[in-house]
Amino acid sequence: MTLAYAYLIVPNEIINGGVTSSALLLHALSGYNIAMLANLVTGFLLVTCLIFLGKEYFVKSIVSSLSYMLFFNLFYSLHIRVDMNIVLVILISSVLIAVGYYLCITANASTVGFDVIALILHHKNEKMDIAATIRVINLIVLVLGLLVYGYTSIIKGVAYTLIFSYLLKRMLDRKQNSIRISKDFDEDGTCRVKEL
Repeated sequence: MTLAYAYLIVPNEIINGGVTSSALLLHALSGYNIAMLANLVTGFLLVTCLIFLGKEYFVKSIVSSLSYMLFFNLFYSLHIRVDMNIVLVILISSVLIAVGYYLCITANASTVGFDVIALILHHKNEKMDIAATIRVINLIVLVLGLLVYGYTSIIKGVAYTLIFSYLLKRMLDRKQNSIRISKDFDEDGTCRVKEL
């Protein structure tokens, strides 16, 4: 995820609807420091994570958020510029970030982004699709950001969001299906056939 953000998302000004985009939007509206606003949003989401998702998610989310900050700062400080077609940028960043979110979510952790809200809603009602909820939250931020950032960054962000959330949904669905299949076997290894 940090590679994608440091070398693809940020340099190409892809507004993806996440915490950073929210901080940029709040900065435009309030004039406060972007880093401070991003830290405030992240802190709020961490507290929300602890309250609604419990200590396990909270501890793992601290680890993931510190890892993210450490590696993002490291990669970003190297000032490596990756020049490629914007379509490839969007596709590659969507894949890398979807895999990162998938690894966090399946480890009962969060990236301490808006996935916290999606996870809370999913825990309250398992019919709430995590990837679809993240997509809706990101699209809301994108619509609000349209007033500040203009069409180009938003169009790139919408394309990224749709591809990223589609990939994340496919990975999470596949994981859920494999869990269901593994539960269909008895302890002695015989298969139980379920009628759907």
